[in-house]
Amino acid sequence: MAELATLARPYAEAIFKRSQEQSNAAEWTDTLSFLATMMEDEDLIYAASNPRVEHSRFEALLLDICAGQVIDEGVNLVRLLIQNQRLNLLAKIKEQFESYRAEAEGYIDVELLSAYAMTKADQKTFAATLEKSLKRNVRLHLERDTSLIGGVIIRAGDQVIDGSVRGQLEQLAKSLS
Repeated sequence: MAELATLARPYAEAIFKRSQEQSNAAEWTDTLSFLATMMEDEDLIYAASNPRVEHSRFEALLLDICAGQVIDEGVNLVRLLIQNQRLNLLAKIKEQFESYRAEAEGYIDVELLSAYAMTKADQKTFAATLEKSLKRNVRLHLERDTSLIGGVIIRAGDQVIDGSVRGQLEQLAKSLS
């Protein structure tokens, strides 16, 4: 995984710099999201790695899929990634681009896994507390995970705070063995 991140970094940096020049970071977010999602398709993954698939036909297929879904420079990115056999980097490119964008725009994406559904008031309280702690604007992404039993897990960048009952039970089990 670290190797993919290293290979994706120059692409993500170049895209981010270009998005800053063109003031179109939101369009790039949409484009990269579409492309990353597209490359999750097993048939496309197979075709991309299959030496029997003619290079020009595969490129035409992908560009046809992308028609109207990506910005013009996104089409150029697809061509470049096909040429360099780097389509497998799209998810990491998107992830790193979003990280650069968040840093530039002064926010951080925070994933909050909760055992139970949270009210809007609870969400606002969590977001406000995290903003004070992280000293950045927070974009909260909620996900429900009943296997936590109770509590929450918070992921903000490379920080993980496990306040779940499941996590506490696992720690207890490790300390007892």
